[in-house]
Amino acid sequence: MSDSSEHLTTRQGHPVSDNQSQRTVGDRGPATLENYQFLEKISHFDRERVPERVVHARGFVAHGYFEAYGMIGDATAATYTRAKLFQEKGKRTPVTVRFSTVIGGRDSSEVARDPRGFAVKFRTEDGNWDLVGNNLPVFFIRDAIKFPDVIHSLKPDPVTFRQEPNRIFDFMSMTPESMHMLTWLFSPRGIPANYRQMQGFGVNTYKMVNAAGDAVLVKYHWEPKDGLASLTQAQADAIQATELGSASLDAYEAIARGDFPEWELRVQVMSDDEHPELDFDPLDDTKVWPEDAFPLLPVGRMVLDRNVENHFAENEQVAFGTGVLVDGLDFSDDKMLVGRTFSYSDTQRYRVGPNYLQLPVNAPVVPVGTNQRDGAMTFRVDGGPNPHVNYEPSSTGGLAEAPAGGPEHRPQVSGRVGRQKLERTNDYAQAGERYRTMPDGEREDLVLNLVDLIGQCERQIQERMVGHFARCDEEFGRRVAEGVGVPVPEAAPAG
Repeated sequence: MSDSSEHLTTRQGHPVSDNQSQRTVGDRGPATLENYQFLEKISHFDRERVPERVVHARGFVAHGYFEAYGMIGDATAATYTRAKLFQEKGKRTPVTVRFSTVIGGRDSSEVARDPRGFAVKFRTEDGNWDLVGNNLPVFFIRDAIKFPDVIHSLKPDPVTFRQEPNRIFDFMSMTPESMHMLTWLFSPRGIPANYRQMQGFGVNTYKMVNAAGDAVLVKYHWEPKDGLASLTQAQADAIQATELGSASLDAYEAIARGDFPEWELRVQVMSDDEHPELDFDPLDDTKVWPEDAFPLLPVGRMVLDRNVENHFAENEQVAFGTGVLVDGLDFSDDKMLVGRTFSYSDTQRYRVGPNYLQLPVNAPVVPVGTNQRDGAMTFRVDGGPNPHVNYEPSSTGGLAEAPAGGPEHRPQVSGRVGRQKLERTNDYAQAGERYRTMPDGEREDLVLNLVDLIGQCERQIQERMVGHFARCDEEFGRRVAEGVGVPVPEAAPAG
């Protein structure tokens, strides 16, 4: 049966012969209560919107494929992971990608200074894998318990409903670990020119597991084929004056004309231990791994070649989660990753419903068999050969456990349970290194952007922020101090 029709119908399939007028008593009314067609139409209209995402509300979605190289650097993929999508050169896996802004609402500007989401859903033969990251390699905080706080500080003031610099830098000045992220965000990298010329990072530390059950720590990087492009604040302001959705428009039109965006997936790998030779903890998501010690190893390429057919069905309802891994990939003990893994899927159940994974945009390409039942908007049963059995184990034809893909990775974990911080935090060193390696023009832009907003803050917040920047780099602190008109702090150790 065809899904389309030449004639208008109700959701019940009833033909609609008059879509212009309600049923009324006489031509002037009143309208009658049994206006079924109208009541169904208007009540659905009243419910057309699901709650928007608290973060990443505005986004762009496209579809394409990932093509594996069969190698990870100079080694076979199997050296590091048994994940099937990486093993064979030229093997293609369907993907859905969502780029997004983080803080603004669903109709906000796409050239706001803001991190960008870079989320990829791989539809593999072992089920879905979601790699959910950002366009910047680090984050503001290292422990997920602070996530609501950092987002609240960046969101509009609950009284004025304006994004207030005083709130933002009040939080950041009390959170030294945010300094590295701020040096990225307030440089030109904080406003990508478009989505096609934007890097992507997994940000958190994951693991790859091979056929023997041995694991390495891994960080993921997406490198755009067309190179990087960013905007200054002045350029962004000029675009925003006439267009709020410039990045989505650019990507949509590029795909429509056959200029398909492409990225190379690269990974950094590290042995799974504490690495005492480093001055930071490798599980700290406010840090990058030095590329001279842990080089970027090519893994494959991703091409986006198809636009969505319906924005709501494929963008508003697409759902990603960091807990969505396949055999051969695993979690590390990254404190942000653990929190994200609960939060993301919990968000989807709240926004879209408990059966969000039955929607076509979220469903895997492989058959699904669960004993989960019912709930709002269920439209199929993920059952086994015996429809009477929705439990396991069963001797009468229920679903059985699947064979293991290989030996389970079983890391040794020990320690006292308690509220504890990482020992090697080193909040300033990498922020200072980032400042010193920027081109002169980017440093100028970074200082200009920070001075503009910090200059609107209370004096105590200005002084705290300048003190932090001075510990990152003496020149960095001095230039911001001079810009906002506060005393230049005395030199302080950068540790």
